[in-house]
Amino acid sequence: MIKLAISGCQGRMGSLILELAFKDLDFSVVCILEAKSHPALNTKVAHLSITDNAYQIKEADVLIEFTTAEATMAHVKDCRQYRRAMVIGTTGLNTAQVDQIKAAAREIPIVLSPNMSVGVNMFFRLVKEAAQRLPKDSLVKIVEAHHIHKKDAPSGTAKQLAQIIKEARGEEVKEIQSIREGEIIGDHRVFFAGAFDTIELRHSAKSRAIFAHGALVAAKWLVNQKPGFYTMEDVLFSQE
Repeated sequence: MIKLAISGCQGRMGSLILELAFKDLDFSVVCILEAKSHPALNTKVAHLSITDNAYQIKEADVLIEFTTAEATMAHVKDCRQYRRAMVIGTTGLNTAQVDQIKAAAREIPIVLSPNMSVGVNMFFRLVKEAAQRLPKDSLVKIVEAHHIHKKDAPSGTAKQLAQIIKEARGEEVKEIQSIREGEIIGDHRVFFAGAFDTIELRHSAKSRAIFAHGALVAAKWLVNQKPGFYTMEDVLFSQE
């Protein structure tokens, strides 16, 4: 059984991950973390007390992190110190922070992905294939839409799509449109507009549970890996 710690356990994603982990017989949740200022601190969820004491990460095999950049980087240091694996779904990380995560991954296994959804990562594959095979003179546009509470724009998923296309075509995506409306969970569209036709690839999330489920899939895979920096592509396609 995998001993699991969850950071941001009362947040949108953390609470979903906790709910699914409680139902998954492969996991035993041993630590649930929140910020020092959180009103739920020291209250209980089932048999567990919500804590800000990162030392309890030591009791886990793997930590799942969907929080802020600041909290994530603090926990990267903790996991590195305690030699614990880490699944990171936090978005809004800057280049220097990603570099620090990669440095930590030389000592512990880390999965970092802007989107943990299994479906989205298949979407990444399809976009890569299209970018490689379609005429280079096609105009490329990315449109992403999320709920009004999302702070970063473009989304981490949109940035990842742009990077995939850049690597496949050797040029930057010049147009990325971000929409923040209502309670949209996550919608990403990629357009390849050629001289004779336009191809649109799209992924729409129906429930945030897809991201929570993907994070747990990543955690199960990661606990059996050597130290290294991994993505969801590694999690899903490493056996090919």
